[in-house]
Amino acid sequence: MTTETTSEVLRQHAEDAFAEELAALARHDDRDRPERWRLSPWAVATYLLGGELADGTVITPKYIGPRRVIEVAVTTLATDRALLLLGVPGTAKTWVSEHLAAAISGDSTLLVQGTAGTPEEAVRYGWNYAQLLAHGPSEDALVPSPLMRAMRDGRIARVEELTRIPADVQDSLITILSEKTLPVPELGSEVQAVRGFNVIATANDRDRGVNELSSALRRRFNTVVLPLPATLEEEVEIVTRRVGQLGRSLDLPELPGGAEEIRRVVTVFRELRAGLTADGRTKVKSPSGTLSTAEAISVVTNGIALAAHFGDGVLRAGDVADGIVGAVVRDPVADRQVWREYVEGVVRDRDGWKDFYRAAREVSA
Repeated sequence: MTTETTSEVLRQHAEDAFAEELAALARHDDRDRPERWRLSPWAVATYLLGGELADGTVITPKYIGPRRVIEVAVTTLATDRALLLLGVPGTAKTWVSEHLAAAISGDSTLLVQGTAGTPEEAVRYGWNYAQLLAHGPSEDALVPSPLMRAMRDGRIARVEELTRIPADVQDSLITILSEKTLPVPELGSEVQAVRGFNVIATANDRDRGVNELSSALRRRFNTVVLPLPATLEEEVEIVTRRVGQLGRSLDLPELPGGAEEIRRVVTVFRELRAGLTADGRTKVKSPSGTLSTAEAISVVTNGIALAAHFGDGVLRAGDVADGIVGAVVRDPVADRQVWREYVEGVVRDRDGWKDFYRAAREVSA
């Protein structure tokens, strides 16, 4: 337990940041709930997609995209199948995972972060070696993993970047997901999952070949692909909402010019991502980076900070140009050429973009 108050925490867990919405949904939720779920599947979907309750309480959308994607994800977690959220970087896989766990279990912190160095103990269990050496294997010496705790308590466990985890560690999930049991041979015992337990894993579909999932493990998951925002307006709305939330947590002011520059950043990212201008008339080269929605959020947030602390209090093209170039130019040779061709071939003659053209040229010089 930490001593920091909620207001002092830089980034609150979803169950804390949206505690009022979750409580309101629970009060109005009269539908059937799977055992140990805080909300019914309908209420969980409403929490993620947004809506208005009978008393006028507004539930803000946490995910903007196809409704069916969230419905399938929630339904999967109500069965004995684990959920794999798959998508390119920046499609809100981690964000959706956190909010699903918060709505279902009231706890999004039972998390295993996948890396190339993730050990088997992070998935199964470890030992307090002082206790182990002094008294031998015992329950007191056992250090449960987040998955073991979720199994015991009937909660949702999260595994981030599953394909980053070494293959032999990945496969330690198979017994947990198929048998719903975690053997502890050192104690001659096992932990059996209670109702309410399930697993949400995320994976970047550009990481294929890093540590491919075995067919045995993949069969234990129901895969839901999170798509990129379908339209410019949808992506602008996502960026606007997340920038607003981040700005409030960082005490950044709402600046004039924000809506215009958000639309500009999103337009640049979408065109370079697609290799085609929004009007469909001009083909452009795509850079090596992903230019995700998450990166657009970061560019705009940084631009607001620049304008607030070092500018005139208005978000302008020059405040976001540096961030855009930093996101686009990952390869200093090839990407820089892509960017210059885009600026000279598309931005230069676009109506209303003269200020951005000047800023882009200045940053790129």
